[in-house]
Amino acid sequence: PNPDSSAAPYRIYNLGNNQPTRLLEFIACIENALGKKAVLNMLPMQPGDVPATSANIDSAIKELDFIPSMPIAQGIQQFVDWYLAYETHKSTAALR
Repeated sequence: PNPDSSAAPYRIYNLGNNQPTRLLEFIACIENALGKKAVLNMLPMQPGDVPATSANIDSAIKELDFIPSMPIAQGIQQFVDWYLAYETHKSTAALR
């Protein structure tokens, strides 16, 4: 379907850095951000697994003037920092 022909009052944009990242590299970034090692259970490809994928950000570049500039490790670190702060805030708010 052509997203330009949608009658919806909104758009959804795929954001990323337009480059594929290996799963083990992604996991290593999360491990580094958390300061913990993941317990890996390496299995063969499972039904529904995608062998390779990357974000196509052409629409975001064209319509939002989005130019990716953050390295994946930095983005994951910022997300982990935000998430941990959010969870801490949420759990302390529940105790009040």
